[in-house]
Amino acid sequence: MQYREIIELLKSLSDPKAMEGMARFGINPKGTLGVSIPNLRKIAKGTGKDHGIALQLWKSGIHEARLLSGFIDDPALVTPEQMEQWVSDFDSWDICDQACSNLFDRNPFAYEKAVEWAGRQEEFVKRAGFVLMAALAVHDKAAGENEFEKFILLIKREASDGRNFVKKAVNWAGKRNVRLNGLAVKTATEIQKLQSRSARWIAADAIRELESEAVQRRLGKERK
Repeated sequence: MQYREIIELLKSLSDPKAMEGMARFGINPKGTLGVSIPNLRKIAKGTGKDHGIALQLWKSGIHEARLLSGFIDDPALVTPEQMEQWVSDFDSWDICDQACSNLFDRNPFAYEKAVEWAGRQEEFVKRAGFVLMAALAVHDKAAGENEFEKFILLIKREASDGRNFVKKAVNWAGKRNVRLNGLAVKTATEIQKLQSRSARWIAADAIRELESEAVQRRLGKERK
């Protein structure tokens, strides 16, 4: 399927009611068509990996076309320059999260960008850094622990930022294994002592999640 065909198909699947629902979930309504994620994944499956078409879809500025770009692009062909261009274009949490957890986290520069972006102040750039941390903690099964230890220290550094994505990253990183769970809980306990209301909120939520019965039960299997 070629670029023009995909654009026409996306337009044919446009759903005004879905667009209203997206706005209620805090998704930027600019350029949206209201095409569901399952439909986008179906199109991605039919298209297959195609770096060239992914770049064209991103440049279209259509919300769903950009979501689709993250599904069909080839992570091995994504350059740091492309990552910077796309992250500067992020204007909605779903575009950010889908690109980071379906494409960027499978890229050789993912760890480098996670660290770099976490220190930036632009909302969706910083969010991308923390979403990358969370996605790598879940998806990169072969990674050693050193990178995730760095992430947890970065989370502590940025804990006074009350935005939800900071909390998300510490929760996910601490679910990876027993050792990192213990380190994440220890870090969250230290964050609780910071003179910041948002930091204390992040820490309390993280401890509750990381020490929950469900997480400890899963980690208990690892201990055995």
